[in-house]
Amino acid sequence: MRLVRWTPDDLIRRVDDVLAVYSDAMGYRPEAVAARRGYLATHVRRPDFRAVATLDSSGELIGFGYGYRSAPGQWWHDQVSAAIPAAERGPWLRDCFEVVELHVRPGGQGHGLGAAQLRALLRLASGSTTLLSTPEADEQRSRAWRLYRRFGFVDVVRNLTFPGDVRRFAVLGRALPLEEELLNPPRRSESQPG
Repeated sequence: MRLVRWTPDDLIRRVDDVLAVYSDAMGYRPEAVAARRGYLATHVRRPDFRAVATLDSSGELIGFGYGYRSAPGQWWHDQVSAAIPAAERGPWLRDCFEVVELHVRPGGQGHGLGAAQLRALLRLASGSTTLLSTPEADEQRSRAWRLYRRFGFVDVVRNLTFPGDVRRFAVLGRALPLEEELLNPPRRSESQPG
């Protein structure tokens, strides 16, 4: 496995693979993610766009993550801004890197790939805070929730419903940069569970 930094052109060149990973990781039918293609084309042009990808030895995409500077006028930013209490908006959103997507194919989950992608992405991130949204779930059973908590993400908004989606989401955030122990974690031995 190789973790690589991607440019906007890299992501667009591999957009079909990106959408397939997104579909697999989220459990969506491929045709249900077709609209994401247009969003991706817009997202790669956002300020401070950063992306990472995990590739297997043959170059197959196993996972990816990307984000950019969150700003007024962006759909997600405006939805989240409206949900955050007024006194907390500035501290969270004034200088924020939004983690837009972070996914690993189901067969690659549970091996530290998501953590490596998140670490690499946040190492590249600009901003003094970072925010992301994730579907509400049992924090003890959800790999995504355990990952975010391990990285120090805290609740910013809970049970938020975005227009066009019936699921409830949590918006989680943390300060940047990452602490040294998250930037350079001790290596796991082969016998340690992950």
